[in-house]
Amino acid sequence: MLALTMGDPAGIGPEITVGAWRALRHGGPSFVVIGDPGILTRAGGTVRVVGDVAAARGAFADVIPVLSQALAAPVTPGHPDSANAGAITASIARAVRLAQADEVAGIVTNPISKVVLRRAGFPHPGHTEYLGELCDMPGREVMMLACPHLRVVPVTVHVALRRALDELDAAAIIRATRTTHAALRRDFGLVVPRIAVAGLNPHAGEGGTMGTEERDIIIPAMEVLRAEGMDITGPWPPDTMFTPAARARYDVAMCMYHDQGLIPLKTLDMAQGVNVTLGLPIIRTSPDHGTAFDIAGHGTADPSSLVAALRMAAEMAVHRNRS
Repeated sequence: MLALTMGDPAGIGPEITVGAWRALRHGGPSFVVIGDPGILTRAGGTVRVVGDVAAARGAFADVIPVLSQALAAPVTPGHPDSANAGAITASIARAVRLAQADEVAGIVTNPISKVVLRRAGFPHPGHTEYLGELCDMPGREVMMLACPHLRVVPVTVHVALRRALDELDAAAIIRATRTTHAALRRDFGLVVPRIAVAGLNPHAGEGGTMGTEERDIIIPAMEVLRAEGMDITGPWPPDTMFTPAARARYDVAMCMYHDQGLIPLKTLDMAQGVNVTLGLPIIRTSPDHGTAFDIAGHGTADPSSLVAALRMAAEMAVHRNRS
């Protein structure tokens, strides 16, 4: 069984949770929601408050089992309230504790709003960094986005592009790639992961004529990783490495900044995209989209990405238990 956090209750989290339960209740991975039961009921779900994970397992086929997490303020779909920030983050922390205690196989997180949480004093850029702190491994977490056609890992993540260029160095590339390599072996069953490294500049620098980061930062990092036995290629020109023929030659693309990897992945398959946090002692996935406040409460939200996230978390747990 997995733990599913509430996300922002004013977003589409309640709707996609109900949709995911309907899709998975007869044969998919089971989950227990940590959140407000009334929000799920208003989203059309059949809900039962349970006292523990064991009770949730027995209930999942018939109802959405919920470990109740009280909200501080009433919820209107599409109108987030920072007064509920404490409940949102408490849901995440509670899910992590369940995973750390091996009561659940992993956690899946519904979308949060960084702006809403920041207004309440939340100090982290996003889920990924908060999870690193909760697991007592700050700075060691790595974000991977995955869909059936592509896996990407941005070396720099939730920072402005100017700052990302300043933060990019060989040590950051080495650290992110080592974590990714280990996770692909442990959690995805890839014995020898094939890793492609993107260049930073047009044409991967064109021999230094369009930038020297490939020569000065990326290639030295790759040489270290190759010496450790990794199957690693690049730096690839970023504008050609995401074609079907190119993607067939690697299992993951290491990208230098956020949009370099996320634009091609979301273009290829937004509906099946999954956000995965690597490098933690627990399994965590999330749908690859945000809170969608503009359509919240309309009953039109697509649960496909959440279903994919739940399935991926369950598959990762199977691989991890075999290793």
